[in-house]
Amino acid sequence: MAYSFVINPEIRAMKIFLAQQNYHIGNFEYNTQKIIQAIEAAKSAGGDLILFSEMSVCGYPARDFVEFNDFISKCEDSIEQIKAHADTIGVIIGSPAKNVYQKGKGLFNAAFFLYENEIKAEIHKTLLPTYDVFDEYRYFEPAYEWNVVKFKGKKLAITICEDIWNLGDNPLYRICPMDHLMEQQPDLMLNLSASPFDYTHDEDRKSVIKANVLKYKIPMFYCNAVGSQTEIVFDGASFIFDKDANLCKSLPMFEEALESVILNDDGTIASSIVEPASRVPDKELNPATLEPALNIAQVYDALILGIKDYFSKMGFSKAILGSSGGIDSAVVLALACDALGKENVRAILMPSPYSTEHSVNDAMALSTNLGNPYDIVRINDVYESFLKTLDPIFNGLPFSLAEENIQSRSRGNLLMAISNKFGYILLNTSNKSELATGYGTLYGDMAGGLGVLGDCYKLQVYELAKYINKDKEIIPINIIEKAPSAELRPNQKDSDSLPDYLVLDQILYQYIEKRQGPAEIKALGYGEALVDRILKMVNNNEYKRNQFCPIIRISPKAFGVGRRVPIVGKYLS
Repeated sequence: MAYSFVINPEIRAMKIFLAQQNYHIGNFEYNTQKIIQAIEAAKSAGGDLILFSEMSVCGYPARDFVEFNDFISKCEDSIEQIKAHADTIGVIIGSPAKNVYQKGKGLFNAAFFLYENEIKAEIHKTLLPTYDVFDEYRYFEPAYEWNVVKFKGKKLAITICEDIWNLGDNPLYRICPMDHLMEQQPDLMLNLSASPFDYTHDEDRKSVIKANVLKYKIPMFYCNAVGSQTEIVFDGASFIFDKDANLCKSLPMFEEALESVILNDDGTIASSIVEPASRVPDKELNPATLEPALNIAQVYDALILGIKDYFSKMGFSKAILGSSGGIDSAVVLALACDALGKENVRAILMPSPYSTEHSVNDAMALSTNLGNPYDIVRINDVYESFLKTLDPIFNGLPFSLAEENIQSRSRGNLLMAISNKFGYILLNTSNKSELATGYGTLYGDMAGGLGVLGDCYKLQVYELAKYINKDKEIIPINIIEKAPSAELRPNQKDSDSLPDYLVLDQILYQYIEKRQGPAEIKALGYGEALVDRILKMVNNNEYKRNQFCPIIRISPKAFGVGRRVPIVGKYLS
């Protein structure tokens, strides 16, 4: 596709802005106005060029929305509106683009270069990821050609997200777009990205950008999306690297920002160095074992943003959850109060005949510390009513899991009833260790509209509790120190049904995050029977997870859209 280019050799130094913004998928008016406001701000500050993130016009990932013609038409309308503001400044935005080559899929994942109120260039993404949460090859056609964009005396190598990740000893793809662009001797690289957060990814991105700069020896301007889209959190953390791989500008994590630097003609950047090349990671962070405290402050911020955006973008304002006096519900309650405001989070304490008084007292103390409203709704009568109704069918059989789960499902029903009555959204408090092993009750404690801790192992939940208490005691120490229990039968402990979390979480991490099979895990020194038992629990409970609510993703491999295994399968069962 041919476009005219603008060359102005009189302008040498260039003021370049990065617009790190939080978009709302399909909310074209909102996204367009946000983009225009940033353009106008950059123009007022004398900007020459402004870079936005991947799919900024429509939000990412739009998934099957892009299959609607009307959705694509709205993208085109937004580009027309934005183009009217790209007069004295170059603007690079992301959007789906129609494939006019009459072969392949009907769309490209594209970047549009706007200047002088025209589309000067259209750049197509080459590398379309289909791993983990990504499914881009389902919708888009890879690029057919690679051309630099000439602008104000400089040649711009514009790429989109994954296009800069195909470096290293084991590339994922057979082609490297930057190698093609380098044949045209560009002066700088610009990358529009929508790269999701996980607790290893900040270091990963730095190492990848550094590798590109060292290989091609030109500066890199990297603009990443920020904000949460259902289960996926984008953390921003956009970067600017000079030609020597020094980090010269780092935009904040988990918040919007508009920042600029001056790019000199010789490839240097008129900015102090934030992190010299020698300190920027050389390789991606890939922990061999679970490190529960790893980047725990980032995990906390990601969960806060995940809750905030899920509620605001869905039009919700108030949350409800069951507060048991245990550590999981305590951490969720503290997170929700921070994200939504304490007055907007209602805790329901639902003691049963097997609940201990100290658990009720701990839950009350927690809400007192947080200042959120709470109610005590005892379920003894409800539970007894169920038992009486079922007595002719149970016919005197011994107490079992059935009676335990009646309590959990009674609580789920009560929470959903209050939710329906007052317009609350129920926050689920299950952690990843429980979800992995099936240690939860369908339609009971697995009920909810959003899984806050579903991607945090139990050991990480403890670290979150410590982080929440870093300045003062918010979560009562007794909640953190006491042995975890579902309290569904006398003297019950999690350890009655599960291995110790110190061992369990490490084995789960090897199986889920590291994708190690049973023989490989046993070779690490774990007992054969223990490994077989844990992996069997994981596989046999896929049907439960398949019915679970969306989970805020904070790890490299979360349950949900990023992990696809059969419900009915024989492997390791």
